[in-house]
Amino acid sequence: MARPHLLDALRDRVLLCDGGMGSRVQAMALEVERDYWGKENCTEVLNLSRPDIVRDIHRGYYEAGADMVLTNSFGGSPVTLAEFELEERAFEINKLSVELAREAAESFADGRHRWVVGDIGPGTKLPSLGNITYDALEAALVEQCRGLIAGGADALLTETNQDTLFIKAAVNAAKIARKAAGSDIPIFVQVTVETTGTLLVGPDIAAATTVVHALDVPLMGLNCATGPQEMAEHVRWLSQNWPGLISCQPNAGLPELVDGKTHYPLGAEELAAWMERFVVEDGLNLIGGCCGTSTPHIAALDAMLRKLGGAAHRPAPIKRKFHWVPSVASLYTATALRQENSYFSIGERCNANGSKAWRERQAAGDWDGCVAMGREQMAEGSNSLDICTAFVGRDEMAEMSEVIRRFTSSVNGPLVIDSTETPVIEAALKLHGGKPIINSINFEEGEKAAEDRMILARKFGAAVIALTIDEVGMAKTAEDKLRIARRLVEFACTKHGLAQSDLMIDPLTFTVATGNEDDRKLGLWTLEGIRMIRDEFPDIQIILGLSNISFGLNPAARHVLNSVFLDHAVKAGMTGAIVHVSKIKPLHQIPPEEVKVAEDLIFDRRTEGYDPLQKLLELFAGRKAADATAKKRAETVEGRLKDRIIDGDRKGLDDELADALAKGIAPLSIINDVLLDGMKVVGELFGAGKMQLPFVLQSAETMKTAVAYLEPYMEKVAGQEKGTIVLGTVKGDVHDIGKNLVDIILTNNGYRVVNLGIKVPLIEIVNAAREHKAHAIGMSGLLVKSTVVMRENLEEMSRQGVDIPVLLGGAALTRNYVEDDCVRAYASGRVAYARDAFDGLHLMDKVMGNGFDDYLAALQTKRSGKARNEKRTLGTADPRGFAPVDVHYAQSRRRRVAAESAVPTPPFWGARVLEAAPKALVPFINERSLYQFQWGFRKAGRSLEDFLGWAKQELRPVLKRMLALAEEQNILKPQAIYGYWKCAGQGNDLILFAEDGVTEVCRFNMPRQPKEDGDCIADFVRDVDDGPGARDVIGLQVVTVGQKASDIARDWFEENRYQDYLYLHGLSVEMAEALAEYIHKRIRAELGFAAEDDRDIEKMLQQGYRGGRYSFGYPACPKLEDQEGLAVFSGNGLWEGMQSRASVYSGHQFGQWAGQLGDGRALSLGQRTQSRAQTTGLLIGF
Repeated sequence: MARPHLLDALRDRVLLCDGGMGSRVQAMALEVERDYWGKENCTEVLNLSRPDIVRDIHRGYYEAGADMVLTNSFGGSPVTLAEFELEERAFEINKLSVELAREAAESFADGRHRWVVGDIGPGTKLPSLGNITYDALEAALVEQCRGLIAGGADALLTETNQDTLFIKAAVNAAKIARKAAGSDIPIFVQVTVETTGTLLVGPDIAAATTVVHALDVPLMGLNCATGPQEMAEHVRWLSQNWPGLISCQPNAGLPELVDGKTHYPLGAEELAAWMERFVVEDGLNLIGGCCGTSTPHIAALDAMLRKLGGAAHRPAPIKRKFHWVPSVASLYTATALRQENSYFSIGERCNANGSKAWRERQAAGDWDGCVAMGREQMAEGSNSLDICTAFVGRDEMAEMSEVIRRFTSSVNGPLVIDSTETPVIEAALKLHGGKPIINSINFEEGEKAAEDRMILARKFGAAVIALTIDEVGMAKTAEDKLRIARRLVEFACTKHGLAQSDLMIDPLTFTVATGNEDDRKLGLWTLEGIRMIRDEFPDIQIILGLSNISFGLNPAARHVLNSVFLDHAVKAGMTGAIVHVSKIKPLHQIPPEEVKVAEDLIFDRRTEGYDPLQKLLELFAGRKAADATAKKRAETVEGRLKDRIIDGDRKGLDDELADALAKGIAPLSIINDVLLDGMKVVGELFGAGKMQLPFVLQSAETMKTAVAYLEPYMEKVAGQEKGTIVLGTVKGDVHDIGKNLVDIILTNNGYRVVNLGIKVPLIEIVNAAREHKAHAIGMSGLLVKSTVVMRENLEEMSRQGVDIPVLLGGAALTRNYVEDDCVRAYASGRVAYARDAFDGLHLMDKVMGNGFDDYLAALQTKRSGKARNEKRTLGTADPRGFAPVDVHYAQSRRRRVAAESAVPTPPFWGARVLEAAPKALVPFINERSLYQFQWGFRKAGRSLEDFLGWAKQELRPVLKRMLALAEEQNILKPQAIYGYWKCAGQGNDLILFAEDGVTEVCRFNMPRQPKEDGDCIADFVRDVDDGPGARDVIGLQVVTVGQKASDIARDWFEENRYQDYLYLHGLSVEMAEALAEYIHKRIRAELGFAAEDDRDIEKMLQQGYRGGRYSFGYPACPKLEDQEGLAVFSGNGLWEGMQSRASVYSGHQFGQWAGQLGDGRALSLGQRTQSRAQTTGLLIGF
């Protein structure tokens, strides 16, 4: 029986593709010369040299249950094969790749349908990065597709796509080869979304999908780069938006370095559990595996599909409810053609015919200036940009290509390619990876030119602007506009297959300002034409070159008339406009009299003695258009310098300072009277929630730069600073970001700061205060334990007779604790709580202004009579949690809890070292915590949902920049030691045992919730009396992102790069947290229940999983000193009184990884492994 067409089969049931080809090949001991013909890493040469291996790999996947396999042609493009001197054999290699897979399929006699899919990889040269021209790439891919089709492939798949311009070349090459062969096999596309949420060259899933949809591809999916959890968000997006079929072929998780070996952590059953979710919840049509997957993974997927499919062996795809939004796209993001409660605006200023500023930049070859104009329009609110480089005496094609190349990479907005020359449009399309708009087609000289452009639009996936112009001329009346619109729809949509939503009809508008009688109703006719076209073709976009309506008027009048006409055009059904957005005003901002006159002109409401055109000319006679968006520049140099501090603007700062000095203003006066006045405004704005912390630091950087410029002109006079403070993070605490922010703000407000760093003993703080004659001491700390250290420091300072003012700050502190416990601990009572850096500044101002004691007295007066919390002391664990417990009660409770689950079997005992790539941790970053709590951005009156939406647009680019910088400079090196130990509970104690289950190696006393039937961590493991044979399992972990992150952050702080310092410090903290979540997920996977994780990674990070991750210092395990045990378990420390008896370490020796170097008297931790866990239990990861 003949195989059904693959598209029909995929619509009927969910099918299974194979797993990784490379992972199977790499597992074999192949020889470079014999098997690869000396062409190492060229897997495709095996089609020629070892067809038996390729055939057997395919057969293995079919045996495991695959319905189809991908051919061994991932690198089969002549471009890639040229790196191995095999480009001349590209057709042969690709044809043979299909034939080998077909031979494997036909070696079965079970009557089951098996398909072969021709595989097209992304190659090594991406057109958007300028590695290869579009034409050369397309020609090479045509040759590859010819071979795959000649071999008999059932479909062509371009996969692991990282560049949307490559996708266009691949799909078009497949169409060319398919047409030449008279074939109807389908073309599929799979993209690779990195952990950063985009393809390698930058498109997000919406932008990539917009491009693919315009190429008429029936199936789109995801493969490679990540495991299924990292893909879940994008799979869900496709399910809810993509109208075609969907596929998903994830890696077996993210690759890790475990004890020096690359490892993919996702097992077969866990992969199957994830893919079952995608099939059942998201309506997938095709599933399979990619890197790190092999026959066991495919067998597990087959079993899962058989379970869902019942007697049919394969389930029918779940019917999806999707909502496709017609859009265009830049290289990076998609933009809907129908804007909610607005219109699709096309910026008009990147046009050599309409903008003098643009023309001058283009003529001068000032391409950076051109890019700046584009970015400015996008910032003003334009949805896209019209690009036209045609003017007399210029090379339009060369300059259009230059602009398109630069705008594609540097301006995040869809582009409108505006030219009357078809070759210019074609050259631009071959450079652009987004979905652009072609401007334009019309029938002025018949249909030939329009035909050529429609062919280009369909090939490259572009929307089209179509003007209502035919062989007779430009349509003026509403009836003519509709007549030509009907012809345009028939021509573009019916004949050429363009979606109606991608056709943007411009019914044309003309000036109503000539005074000619024939022109008086042109505005009214345009509005009527819009209404008639909208009624007949509701899916068509209707667009106008808006400013034509006001041609001939002065700029002030044009802005008003354009704004009023735009409002009426939108109400009539217009969906978009080519317009200067910043010049459009809402009607409520225009005086009613001006609105009325403009409307009277548009609708030709003349009466005896009243001509709206004449009235409009009178109203605006001599009036100039005010640029409301430009900030007025201060008239004095003092005002401009103050504004620079407030705005954080260093460009041209030196010139302004030189002007101030030349004017005779003393350097110290500039600092104290001008610059510090600007910093005062910054503080006020921050306090009022009108300025975010990173921009405060930008102002501080500007202040520091200005002071550095002025210093050579100043005489050093003792006491120039406003005052001196000694700062330090208290003993035992390594957190310094808060302290350093105080340093920055105080230093840049005229204070001298002696910053002692972290983990500072009290004696150093006191000695420094005496040495530098400090006016105050500042102590900082983040840990709860640090609040106790602060109180103890104050008590000791009292004993030493120290009485200078003390400012306390840190996340764990509360105002009540400082103003009550700490004030009582300090004999002089001169201690105050600083909520943030500016609070610290205000307190120092009080210290130096002799108002500090009065401030404290007023606080204590306000507090008198208020009730105090006598039950808890900040920084000290609730003693009720450590009250004696009845061992028998605890045992019975423990056994009741234990009955809920079986003991898991870990894959090994002891510890292992794991290294992860920073990009693998990106999905686990808690972005809200990063933006709000590390970087200090405030919601500023927004809801959390609105804040996170704003952060996605404004702050995620900062995150990506910092990640790129960290990668470029190798700043972050995520490493972890994790492992498993046997354990049991006794009373409130958690006991850890050696592998024998008998030898006790550590004991932790845990608190119990002080309430009836309160929980204790020790309750969630088996009881010690159950015996060595029934020990439970505990997972422990220690993580770091490396010392270099701290070193670089400190360097940036000292170099006054305050904003980057804040960003790097915060990112490092959250990356460490992300690594802890990443390791915790790995432990859950190894114990067999990671498949229970919430598929939404944000919900998963809110403990949407089975198990718990506790850290010492928090209420469930508050004793920080218990962390000492982790150093022992990780091989980095000894218990007190212990002596080292052997040395063991791991590393590379003679070019090979050696896991047990040392003195030969010990084995490295974690050498023994056991089978994968099949049962579950509670997980605790410290």
